Amino acid sequence: MILKTVGKTPALWGPFAFNMHCTHGEYSLTDDLNEIDLSAICDLLRTSYWANERPREKIEASFRSPASICFALLHQGKTVGCARLVTDRISIAWLADVFIHPDHRGKGLGKFLMRSIFEDADYANLRAILGTRGAHGLYEKFGFVRKELMMRKTS
Repeated sequence: MILKTVGKTPALWGPFAFNMHCTHGEYSLTDDLNEIDLSAICDLLRTSYWANERPREKIEASFRSPASICFALLHQGKTVGCARLVTDRISIAWLADVFIHPDHRGKGLGKFLMRSIFEDADYANLRAILGTRGAHGLYEKFGFVRKELMMRKTS
């Protein structure tokens, strides 16, 4: 089994968040904001189609927001992937900023990331939504379905 929870302790950055530490070979996943390199996450997300023009300050603020539960995928201590749940921690979560560095793709890390998040007892029962242009097959493996129900307010 590739998912191994090493420990759970109350996090300092959210009253309902817990520190997740899971491993997949040489990779580990954490939701402990104290272990997350926000500068590396900004660098990753600035190469994505959805956040390439998002100012660094906004990326950092979104990851520090009390409405966010943030995840960093680490390889030998270096951040190579991330994801973020924007949630009320009770009923709904918006999955955002899912990204794996291109050099680390094709190793099952997207599945590891999704499985780690959505099989965790703290997040498994949240109704999750996301908006994406790609990786539909990955998300469908974790119960996401394509529906045209969303409306967007322009900024």
